[in-house]
Amino acid sequence: MHAIGVDIGGTKIAAGVVDDDGRIVAQVRRETDPEDSASVDHDVIGVCRELAAEYEVGAIGLAAPGFVSADQATVLFTPNLPWRDHPLRDNVAAELGRDIPIVVENDANAAGWAEFRFGAGRDVEDMLLLTIGTGLGGAVVVDGKLVRGAWGVAAEVGHMRVVPGGHYCGCGHEGCWEQYASGSALVREGQAALLTRPERGARLLELAGGDPEKLTGPHITDAAKEGDALAIELLADLGRWIGEGSASVAALLDPAVIVVGGGVSAAGDLLLEPARRGFADQLSARGHRPEAQLLLAAMGNEAGIVGAADLARR
Repeated sequence: MHAIGVDIGGTKIAAGVVDDDGRIVAQVRRETDPEDSASVDHDVIGVCRELAAEYEVGAIGLAAPGFVSADQATVLFTPNLPWRDHPLRDNVAAELGRDIPIVVENDANAAGWAEFRFGAGRDVEDMLLLTIGTGLGGAVVVDGKLVRGAWGVAAEVGHMRVVPGGHYCGCGHEGCWEQYASGSALVREGQAALLTRPERGARLLELAGGDPEKLTGPHITDAAKEGDALAIELLADLGRWIGEGSASVAALLDPAVIVVGGGVSAAGDLLLEPARRGFADQLSARGHRPEAQLLLAAMGNEAGIVGAADLARR
């Protein structure tokens, strides 16, 4: 049975028709206005109509960047859109006017489910996904089931406190894991290094056009792939934070696989090898237990579409 998956971002919507094997057979994209809630709803409805007109569809999954209610109907809160207790499922259902199952899910959960079903976690029953982009998102699968929690907001691993009194986080607290294990953290530390260690930052400064404020994560990744020592060091430090935090999660959940995705994962082994070392250094009872594998995500930017569609189909 085909299903539609819609990945709703802060500035764009990506939607696709997904078959039973997790393959996207048709796809559309729309730019959105993050300040206009009604227009985002309108665009979500529009892409669903467009795809359903061409394919026989049995379910629709909507992946939203925020907290989603336990009944998978309402977006309780999202930082990038003006949605507060927003009845997304009912809004879409009312406009489509069709008797078709519609499921709303957190975007990281949707991506994690795609990796579990069709990607790097497809051979295990217990998995942790880390999506490392601007922030740090997560998804947890235990015994083959997505962990959503009592109120639908489980697996917000990026907001575990790892440094008491540490960097301020947009969630309102200090020292959250995402302040040390994210693309934003990588850029912050890179910009600081250009100011405090300019003698080592010539290549990064060149890529940033001479302005430290214009440094980006891809600049750091590109320089590291060229062999730039400072860029390699910055990625290694980010990887260490990813690995050490993952060891704390492993103490609680004992996953078989930890999947690392998101934009920063483009650095590949330059990020993953330091993460593996950090994980091993901090894993409790190491040597007396099997150890989780740290793997790169396999589903790419389409993970949200595929995961949302597959969850809706179920």
